[in-house]
Amino acid sequence: MAALIETAGLTRLYPAGEGVVAALQDVDLAIEPGAFVAAMGPSGSGKSTFLNLIGCLDRPSRGTYRLMGEDTGTLSPDRLAELRSRRLGFVFQSFNLLPRVDALSNVELPMIYRGLGRRLRRDRAAEALRLVGLGDRMHHRPTQLSGGQQQRVAIARALVNGPDLLLADEPTGALDSRTGLEIMALFQELNRAGVAVLMVTHDAEVAEFAGRILRFRDGRLVSDTRHAPRDAAQALLDDAPTERAA
Repeated sequence: MAALIETAGLTRLYPAGEGVVAALQDVDLAIEPGAFVAAMGPSGSGKSTFLNLIGCLDRPSRGTYRLMGEDTGTLSPDRLAELRSRRLGFVFQSFNLLPRVDALSNVELPMIYRGLGRRLRRDRAAEALRLVGLGDRMHHRPTQLSGGQQQRVAIARALVNGPDLLLADEPTGALDSRTGLEIMALFQELNRAGVAVLMVTHDAEVAEFAGRILRFRDGRLVSDTRHAPRDAAQALLDDAPTERAA
């Protein structure tokens, strides 16, 4: 199976005084289509730099990164923007929703940038919201939604253009533990439907819901392990309060 993501010697350097700081160094890896991968590491380990490079939000200082076989280092800014729009979806810890418009309009945004017509945008946005369990909250503004519901809107927005890869940066960081489990259950459901997920997290318990864990330290990939992921839906059932006997 051809790799979805393939990096060779991926490195990102930043100037620091008279020298440079290596935020990421010589990362070689391949991620297959449909994978669910967690990237972990302490602050400054390189995991966020790695996510930015994979998301085509930054360019490597050296090395190569291929997305679905396409060498991103050779692409123009316009082609990179198109790649982000069509192939990638982004979910952030802070949701990044527009507060003055409803959920439906927030989910429409990526399609406006693609120039899609209003009717098609509305239909796709509504379907994406139904997919994440918010079919009855389409016309609620972010301030009328819980944190978990806002994150679901953000996930619907990330999914609406049919990406091959969902990139999530600390997606449970602003949520309580049970709501975080609900988001992980949704990610696993989407992953089983064929969407690859690359998630940055500092939480080892959250990382257990991925089938592969990358650990970064001092800008280097220090371990790459695979395991049977925890089932988030089952964890929700286990976490449910038991009813007291009458």
